[in-house]
Amino acid sequence: MGMKGSAICTDNSFTGKRKVKSGLRIALFLALFPLLLALSLLLGPSGIGIPDMQSPSGSAILSLRFSRLLMGMMTGAALSASGVVFQALLRNPLAEPYVLGVSGGAGLGATLTILAGSGVLATFGLPVVAFVSAVLTLMVVYGIASQGSSGQPSVYSLILSGVIVSSICSSIVMFLVSTASVEGMHNVIWWMLGSLQPVTASQQILSSGLIIAGLGGIWLLSPQLNALALGREMAHYQGLRADFVIVIGLLLATLLAATAVSLSGMIGFVGLIVPHVMRALFGPDHRKLVPLAALGGGTFLVLCDAVARTLLAPVEIPVGVVTALAGGPFFLIILQRRMQQAWIA
Repeated sequence: MGMKGSAICTDNSFTGKRKVKSGLRIALFLALFPLLLALSLLLGPSGIGIPDMQSPSGSAILSLRFSRLLMGMMTGAALSASGVVFQALLRNPLAEPYVLGVSGGAGLGATLTILAGSGVLATFGLPVVAFVSAVLTLMVVYGIASQGSSGQPSVYSLILSGVIVSSICSSIVMFLVSTASVEGMHNVIWWMLGSLQPVTASQQILSSGLIIAGLGGIWLLSPQLNALALGREMAHYQGLRADFVIVIGLLLATLLAATAVSLSGMIGFVGLIVPHVMRALFGPDHRKLVPLAALGGGTFLVLCDAVARTLLAPVEIPVGVVTALAGGPFFLIILQRRMQQAWIA
């Protein structure tokens, strides 16, 4: 009896220490968060420093950097939270909007909208068309991956299906660009590479509302995501309506990814890198992981944008190129580890 009580005390002590460490990490991250954002405002083609606020050009530069910071926070938070949900629902460490073709589908819908209209259509129609296109693309990817498999498709088939469908969407976009006017071609190509250039105020308001609603919905699903992480059967035994939660979660994740694409174009791998890093630092509990990943994703993208505008100054690199250079090797490392651990079947 005494040994049993001692074991329980030891286990409680270990759990308490782990919670303290997790709390310290969260506190440190929250303390670094505003400092990193401030650093991004200081970085520019001319080096580190605050532009001269006495001159009109200096005020305009700082205002532009602040606007890009807001764009980066919205886009990065949406992509990162979307990646968290895809990885949780599909139980797939490689799932993210870009890899699964969701971003490609949203990009196709957004390209059609950009080339077809302007004004009200471009402002309010862009996120809607991108969302519908992304949902249809996800359905196609999942349907192709499920062919010949009993139950859920494998990670390998999902990745292959996502790459194939994304390639088809990219080919259609290239065809549309090749037949567009010079102005339309320039707008679409720069947008496809990923850019945090500010959009209109009305589009920012609409997109921020959609992103906040999506993040709130996903956070409310956090307990259900924790249950689903144990598997569908375990979640069913706990009284969870697994199919309903999966559908709602996929729709919310797709909404976030599509809104991010409509704002900033094709920016890949944010939804892959940030959720993995946040999960390793703060644990798998989605009640903490979702908001922390959103903050981490926004911070990561804002810093990538700062690197993009300073690395080859005065030439500015599209931020999507920077995230791809960071995410490509990261994706290959994870893929190799999962194949060695026989996660892919």
